Amino acid sequence: MPLPNGNSINTAPLDKGEDTEPLIDNDPIPPQCCSARLNLAFLMFCGFSMVYGLRVNLSVAMIAMVNTTEPKPAPNSSVVSACPLPPGGDNSSDSFHQPAGIPQYPWDSETQGWLLGAFFFGYLCTQIPGGYLSDHYGGSIFLGVGVLITAFLTLLTPLAAQMGSHWLFALRVLEGIGEGVTFPAMMSMWARWAPPLERSRLITLSGSGGNFGAFIVLPVTGLISQSLGWPAVFYLCGVAGCLWAVVWFIFVSDDPRTDRRISKEERDYIIKSIGSQGTGHGWSIPLLSMSMSVPLWAIIITQMCANWSYYTLLTSLPSYMDNVMHFDIKSNGFLSALPYLGGWLMSMLSGVVADSLIEREVFSITVVRKLFTLLGLILPAAFLVAVSFAGCNDIFAVTFLTLSTTLGGFTAPGVNINHIDIAPRYAGFLMGISNTFGTIPGVLAPIATGYFTEGHTMAGWMKVFWVAAGINVGGALVYTIFGSGKIQPWANTEDETAEIKKERSKSIAT
Repeated sequence: MPLPNGNSINTAPLDKGEDTEPLIDNDPIPPQCCSARLNLAFLMFCGFSMVYGLRVNLSVAMIAMVNTTEPKPAPNSSVVSACPLPPGGDNSSDSFHQPAGIPQYPWDSETQGWLLGAFFFGYLCTQIPGGYLSDHYGGSIFLGVGVLITAFLTLLTPLAAQMGSHWLFALRVLEGIGEGVTFPAMMSMWARWAPPLERSRLITLSGSGGNFGAFIVLPVTGLISQSLGWPAVFYLCGVAGCLWAVVWFIFVSDDPRTDRRISKEERDYIIKSIGSQGTGHGWSIPLLSMSMSVPLWAIIITQMCANWSYYTLLTSLPSYMDNVMHFDIKSNGFLSALPYLGGWLMSMLSGVVADSLIEREVFSITVVRKLFTLLGLILPAAFLVAVSFAGCNDIFAVTFLTLSTTLGGFTAPGVNINHIDIAPRYAGFLMGISNTFGTIPGVLAPIATGYFTEGHTMAGWMKVFWVAAGINVGGALVYTIFGSGKIQPWANTEDETAEIKKERSKSIAT
């Protein structure tokens, strides 16, 4: 909504401190219920549920795809379970029973680690170009095509696995390339659609589809793998993703100015509240200023740290539940998914609370982003450490893992959406940059986990949890010291820069 001086809320405040926020007028706000912006958030929520479903289905299906999670022991050696087997259980192939005719493969834990990390090799490649092009052209086409490509490739997973692990690795890399554009495209779209006072709740609602997708797909994958065979997992996920893409292309527009279903009141409200920052950045971007921006580097480093623990659990938790806790594949899927239910609920609740704190001017944008990031990194780190002390107590282990991922949802309205605060016009591009760096843990974490847990020992898994916790704490410290919610000078349009200079000249003259 416009400010008293005619600027939008995105305009950088003049001659004020870092945490000073612009005043807000009392223009009526169109309700969110059944609004175009809320419908967009819901479709994005469903889309990112698909995105994460397509990403994590291999984590559980892998247990059914291999005929053993441990290579044959070397001569004169023995395999010792980290925890005692359950009464009457022997962790035999019965846990991995597949319908007749379904193939299984002799992949050792190192091969499994590379296959689980393969997705992120491709995911690294398209983040930055996807964000750049989304900011320029609009994000809807890139988000829709990214999901559609990944869904189509998912249908080919059983064929690739049959051809060999190298083919499956290549396929997962291609899937990562397809999905790499999705998050930058989302951020680019919200730069044009999300009123500043609603950013936290709208972006966290749409992004929380990732946790919801993991929550749904992990147990369903276990059930499908056990009853229909693991190939059905990839066929069903692939078809669902293709259907979502069709709906997306029919109903979504890049900009409220071009949306055919939005009301005039809502269109005017969004355009006025965002102001000139809700337009594309053109072909040129201030790369040198970006590379020297401390708040941007704070986002990048913090996202890398947060993603290490997230990707560790996302890709390796089913293996922990199987090899250490000895849950059968059905229980494994449900228990591996439980933490993401908590993360989904916490992220949505945090988004509403964050917007409320900003709207009521309880805290500045900077303080809100830092507060939620600090809570979302330190508290999960504490519970990851607690998991390592839970040992073979499955109740405590599952409880602590659930609490860790649940509390990680606090970062959703924190560092995860900070790009749109410091540079709305470049939000997609900045998301592409930070996600490129943030994907590096997605490549390294499964490989490191496979290295630490090669013998499936409790000591190895303790290293996994302690390393993730330590990296979390490091990220929290970096962001608390260097993070910012203030729009950066290099992100202003030429008109805004000229207006700022003019106002400052007037204030000096008086």
